[in-house]
Amino acid sequence: MSVRVRMAPSPTGFLHIGGVRTFLFNWLFARQLGGECLLRIENTDTSREVAESVDQIQESLRWLGIDWDGPITFQLDAMERCKVVAERLVEEGKAYVDEGAIRFRMPDEGVTAWDDSVRGRVEFLNDQLADLVIVRSDGRPTYNFASPFEDAEDRITHVIRGDDHISNTPSQILILEALGAPIPVYAHAPSLLGSDGRKLSKRHGAQSVEELRAAGYVPPALLNFLALLGWSYDDRTTIMTRDELIERFSLDRVGSSPATFDYEKLDWMNGMYLRAMSEDGYGNALVTYLHEQGYDWPESRLRQTVPLVQEKIERLDQYQGYAGFLFQPVAPDAAQLDGSAQFLGEAADALEAVEPFDAPTVESALRGLAERVGLKPRDAFQPIRIAVTGSKVSPGLFESIELLGRDETLARLRAAVLVCG
Repeated sequence: MSVRVRMAPSPTGFLHIGGVRTFLFNWLFARQLGGECLLRIENTDTSREVAESVDQIQESLRWLGIDWDGPITFQLDAMERCKVVAERLVEEGKAYVDEGAIRFRMPDEGVTAWDDSVRGRVEFLNDQLADLVIVRSDGRPTYNFASPFEDAEDRITHVIRGDDHISNTPSQILILEALGAPIPVYAHAPSLLGSDGRKLSKRHGAQSVEELRAAGYVPPALLNFLALLGWSYDDRTTIMTRDELIERFSLDRVGSSPATFDYEKLDWMNGMYLRAMSEDGYGNALVTYLHEQGYDWPESRLRQTVPLVQEKIERLDQYQGYAGFLFQPVAPDAAQLDGSAQFLGEAADALEAVEPFDAPTVESALRGLAERVGLKPRDAFQPIRIAVTGSKVSPGLFESIELLGRDETLARLRAAVLVCG
C-alpha cells in the first residue's frame, strides 16, 4: 500500500513551531517512502476560522520548503457526510442520541490498544473511556469524529502527530473500527520543551515560523534544526541538507522523550548555514530579509558589505546592529571618546589627504598616524571605530571606512570631535 499521511492544522492563528515540527516529520516520512502528504485544514469550529491563518499556514510551509500533494481540503466540507455516517451508526446501535447530540457507544470491557511507532505498545481500558459526543446538538461533528472519518476517506496509512493526541487515539480507533475502516499506524512524536524543562511557550521566545523568519533564521537551517527535535540520524551527524533529511528519516529513530528547543543551538546552526553560502547567495538572503523587515537600504551597498559580515553574525536580524552604521547616522557615546578629541581631529586630517580612498590606503594612513603620536594600533583605532560606527564592535574598520566614503567618514570624525569637546 502506498504511504499517505496528512498534516492537519487548525486555522486559529500563526502556525506554532511544534506543529511545524510534526508537519516536517510527516513530510519527511512521505517523501522518503515516495508516498503522499496531504494538507487538511481542521476547521470544525467555524467561529475560529480566519482566512488569513490559512494563507499564513501555506506561506510558512512554502518558505520552509515543505510542500503537499493535491489540493488543500477543509474539514468543514466533510461535515454533512460526517452527520450522515453518524446517523447510520445510531441505526446500527453503535451510537445513540442524547439531548439532541449523538454519542458514540464505547465498549464496557476489554482494552483498546495499538503499537505506536514511537512509544511502543499503548493500551487503554475501555471502561475508562466515556461515551464520546460525535455530533453536537447544533449538528456540527466534533474533532474526534471528523478527524478519523476523514482519515478513512483519505485512505491515510500513518498518523504522525504530537503526543498530546495520545488520549484521543483509543476513541478514534474505535470509531474507525465501527466504520469498518482500516486502522492507520500511529506515531506520537515527543513534546517540545524550553531550555528550562517546561512546555515550550512564549516565555521561551519566538513561537511561530513568522517570528523565527523575522528573527533572521534561514529556511535550510530551521528545517535542519526542527528535524532534530526528537529525531536523529546517528550520534554524530548534525548538519544535513533537505535531500539528506529525506533520504535518512525514519520513524524508528524518533525518540519518545521530550525534545528541547535550544535557541543557542539554532543560532549556531543558522550561522553555519550563513557562512556556507556563496557571496551571491548570502547577498540575496540579506537583501530579501532586510527588505521584508522594511529597510529600504540600497541593494548595491548591502551586497558590498557581505564580505564584512558573513563570518560575523549568526542571524540576519543582527545585521542592523552590526552594520547599520553604514546606512544611517550614529551617535557615539561621549564618555567612550573622552580625551580623544585631538587625536580624532588628526585622524580626520590624515584621511582627508588619502588617495585612493580604499581600505589598504586608509589602513596605511591610520597606522602611520598611530606611530607618529606614539599609540599602539589598538588604542588608536578604538576611538576612530567608535566615532565612525557608533560602537566598539563593528566589521573591519578600514573596509567600513572605505564603504562609508571620504565625506561621510570625515563628517563623523569631526562630529565626534565636537562631542568630545
